[in-house]
Amino acid sequence: MNPKELIPLAIGGLFLLILLYKAVVITKQKEANLIERLGKFQSIRRAGFSLIIPFIDKVAYKQDLRINELTVDIETITKDKVSVHISVAVQYYIKDTSESIMNSAYELSNFRQQIRSYVFDEIRAEVPKKELDQVFENKEDIEMAVKTGLSGAIEKYGFIIQNALVVDIDPDPNVKDAMNRINAATRDKIAAAEEGEAAKIRKVKAAEAEAESKRLQGQGIADQRNAIIRGFEESISAFGKNTDIDQREIMNFVILTQYYDTMREMAKDNPNVIFMPHSPDGQGFTSQMMAAEMAAEQLKKVKGSQGGES
Repeated sequence: MNPKELIPLAIGGLFLLILLYKAVVITKQKEANLIERLGKFQSIRRAGFSLIIPFIDKVAYKQDLRINELTVDIETITKDKVSVHISVAVQYYIKDTSESIMNSAYELSNFRQQIRSYVFDEIRAEVPKKELDQVFENKEDIEMAVKTGLSGAIEKYGFIIQNALVVDIDPDPNVKDAMNRINAATRDKIAAAEEGEAAKIRKVKAAEAEAESKRLQGQGIADQRNAIIRGFEESISAFGKNTDIDQREIMNFVILTQYYDTMREMAKDNPNVIFMPHSPDGQGFTSQMMAAEMAAEQLKKVKGSQGGES
């Protein structure tokens, strides 16, 4: 075949390929293609393979039927005159019906900007009713107000509002610093109260422990003295049975023995102890005690007789 005759065939084949390319429409899952014929809406093509008339029909819009998110940043003022920055994440999708898909494409020229406008309007109507603390505490009220107002405004255009989430509330930096200082002071106050309570408990427990220690110490001393007295009684009784010495002499002997034991304990491991002159014999020591008791008794009698004469 003459090469010149191949040129028209090649041109025709290329033209057919272009027509085929223009005629085939592939629509992805969860998408919808809106077809226009000579500028007028013709049909909606769902997921899969379809054909259109090349150069006459065209895909005018591709509408995403999945859930999308639009973040809106807003500056507004609270009831207590605090400037606050709020970020709202609006989650929306197009209702999967032919009418909703058509309205979403043809009724709104810039639906993302128009959603922003509705969110601005709802936030600036709701936040000035609340003080800053209430904005933080009642975030759900703001979310519900935005969702309700936005749904009522744009559902007729085929959009469904899934959620309107307040993702960030950021007050003026000076206000934030003041809030941080208040929180720090409150925590310091709580910590001081807890530390004071702990110190109080420690002191109470220490006092209780000391009281218990004193009680046990006193009980030990009392038990020791009782044991000493019982030992004296047994020693005096046993010694008196085996000798003709009377109990007064035995008592003097016991007192003298205790006296020397006391002297030994005082000087034990302490070479700096100095003893003053005194009477170490048991008889003299006992006599001094008895003389003191007799003098005390005599003084009582004298005072009693003087009181009777007056």
